[in-house]
Amino acid sequence: MPVEETPAPAWRYTVSVRELCEFTAKHGDLDRRFTPSATALEGLQGQQAVASRRGADYETEIALQAEEGGLRVRGRADGYDPRRRTLEEVKTLRGRHEDIPDNRRLLHWAQLQTYGALFCRTRAVEEVALALVYFDTLTQTETELRQVFGAAELEALFKQRCAAFAAWAEQEALHRQARDAALATLSFPPGRWRPGQRLLAEAVYRHTVRGQALLAQAPTGIGKTIGTLFPLLRAVPGQGVDKLAFLTCKGTGRLTALEALGSVRETMPAQPLRVLSLVAKEQACEHPDKACHGQACPLALGFYDRLPAARAEAVAEGWLDATAQRRIALRHGLCPYYLGQELLRWADVLVGDVHHLFDPNGHAWGLAQALGWKLAVLVDEAHNLVERTRAMYSAELPLALLQDTAATAPAALRAPLRRLAAAAREWLASASTPYEVCKEPPDDYVQALQQASGALADHFQQLPLATGPLLNFHFELQRHARLLETLGPHTLLALQTDPDTAHDGQGGRAAIVLHNVAPAPFLRPRFAALHSAVLFSATIAPPAYAQRLLGLPENTGWLDVPPAFPPEHLQVRVAAGLSTRYADRPASLQRLVGVLARQFDAHPGNYLAFFSSFDYLAQAAERLAALRPDIPQWRQDRRMGPAAREGFLARFQPQGQGIGFAVLGGVFAEGVDLPGPLLIGAFIATLALPPVSPQQDAMQERLQQLLGADDDAEPLGPPELVPAMQKVVQAAGRVLRTPEDRGWLWLLDERYTRPEVVALLPPWWGLGPAAENASADSKTFLAAAAAASE
Repeated sequence: MPVEETPAPAWRYTVSVRELCEFTAKHGDLDRRFTPSATALEGLQGQQAVASRRGADYETEIALQAEEGGLRVRGRADGYDPRRRTLEEVKTLRGRHEDIPDNRRLLHWAQLQTYGALFCRTRAVEEVALALVYFDTLTQTETELRQVFGAAELEALFKQRCAAFAAWAEQEALHRQARDAALATLSFPPGRWRPGQRLLAEAVYRHTVRGQALLAQAPTGIGKTIGTLFPLLRAVPGQGVDKLAFLTCKGTGRLTALEALGSVRETMPAQPLRVLSLVAKEQACEHPDKACHGQACPLALGFYDRLPAARAEAVAEGWLDATAQRRIALRHGLCPYYLGQELLRWADVLVGDVHHLFDPNGHAWGLAQALGWKLAVLVDEAHNLVERTRAMYSAELPLALLQDTAATAPAALRAPLRRLAAAAREWLASASTPYEVCKEPPDDYVQALQQASGALADHFQQLPLATGPLLNFHFELQRHARLLETLGPHTLLALQTDPDTAHDGQGGRAAIVLHNVAPAPFLRPRFAALHSAVLFSATIAPPAYAQRLLGLPENTGWLDVPPAFPPEHLQVRVAAGLSTRYADRPASLQRLVGVLARQFDAHPGNYLAFFSSFDYLAQAAERLAALRPDIPQWRQDRRMGPAAREGFLARFQPQGQGIGFAVLGGVFAEGVDLPGPLLIGAFIATLALPPVSPQQDAMQERLQQLLGADDDAEPLGPPELVPAMQKVVQAAGRVLRTPEDRGWLWLLDERYTRPEVVALLPPWWGLGPAAENASADSKTFLAAAAAASE
């Protein structure tokens, strides 16, 4: 069918079918009622199942594209059956299609109609049948909603949607031009480069231009945040990057990133850079006691009808931190959290936690895949990413929780939940050790798990406004079931039992656990889909550890920025002959606090003393108080809130003196900036190794197997040492914050002289073979400290 061409405007904007339809066809309430949605993998499997039931001539993944005015609309239709002349859109779900809200179903039809219009243009056909196919993964059945459309009708609907989007598209195209023009001539906001900062920036720019990943280790105090943001922003125009994501493993990094981005925007004419802070739902929700649906929450009622005005105001403002999002949302009667989720599509820079991209349900990742974004990513404090992503792909199902839920659930759910509890209890009873690794779950447990999950799904389909513990339990059970389906060498399936109570019928602390050891199988496709990724930290060596455990590409680069200060500015000493092993602590405690006291006497000032646990911290602090009550001290405790943490840090004054006791790897061991006289030294007791336990033994054994599977790979030594030494170096990094700082670092354990430990510490610390033990003056110091403590 001939298509009437319209003159194209000066601007051009490429939009996906999904994005076009979501902008023009979404109306009515926000509806986040629970529906048993399928995972991305289940969606792919559903499409494959539908295709396998069609004929040999069935076409799949049909690329379609057309231009209308200044728009280039593109997408992929799921399938075309030439025998029935039917274009299909497959929507995979877990449960009944009747439970899909009306406004979402209308959106599905809008997408299919748009594919139909593009199909008719491409194939020059006069009419086509459109079939919306809902595929239920639980029953493996499909429901087809089919309707025949003429090409002229579909063309009219397509042009109507394009016309509705055109004004916004022109605005976005002009915004992109202004943004890229400003970034191409961007000046370095601080004006002057710090030592090492330019080296870091050049490496970031180079790898971004090449579309590669980079692991960068750079010392504290050189300005890593602006040193990575600036070169990436400069690379955006030439590489056609759609969005930049600055992701952090800890909340303090987000504030630093927003400060740096604020300084960048101030240097740009008209500030054409939209910055969005990704806010957690529990922090942004105005009505946590209400369900996310128009019948329950006033901020969900008519959400999509009021969204256009709020969206226009937000993108015009451009600076969208949590405060701005809340102000704009409430002015228009919208939920702040879901307004922020909508604004993801229109922001240039996203600042938030790493879970937005790496979690199985990460919204930023889902949108990037669905809308085809070219995404460049920065990950701050990346030494934490292995542990963070391990937690994302781990799950635990406590027997006590399962039994309590079965006892208190509605009557219709009790039977399947009790069967699951019985199967779990029987499986746990078979364990012969407190932590027993299993190859696979028993068939009866899997069947009971499927039945219980299905029963819960049916229950919540009938009660879409339900909230509370039972719904949370259902989410956890879904998570447990899905991770069980991905079981492999990267994850330990184990029975965790309490030897005193596991077999008493009450459950005790017994649980079925899935402990992820290496998140690489889950993360590898995500890194591969990014344009570039820069993972940076003051402690990310050795690079092979992060690269192999996270699944980074083989061509990932490595940069180790030298320190910005002379090595002699940090006096590093090892307490050789001092053991802080658990069994040796009572005997060595008096000598340990003697080192603290002697160092304080020799060089009075502010110090931090790091210990492996709160119990060990308390023992050392109390012993020092008894030995030297004249030395001021303050301690971190288990339940410190924001005010208490601020009070702890406030004790570090320029003219102050004393020792702050903190936990190694805790909140005061990272991201704390105490330059100059605020902190002149640190003591680090123990090696930050994880506590000895059957679980840790199993984790390390599996990790050793995974890291040693490739004979050509770089040997890493004992894998448990890598994160331990990263914590040590992070804590030590609190001492020198500027090139002018000077200070002392005491490593309080004889194991710091071992070659495998020294190999993971900064070479400039001077702990190599030539300094295998403490120096002569250090030995003299230790002897004096021991005598003084007696």
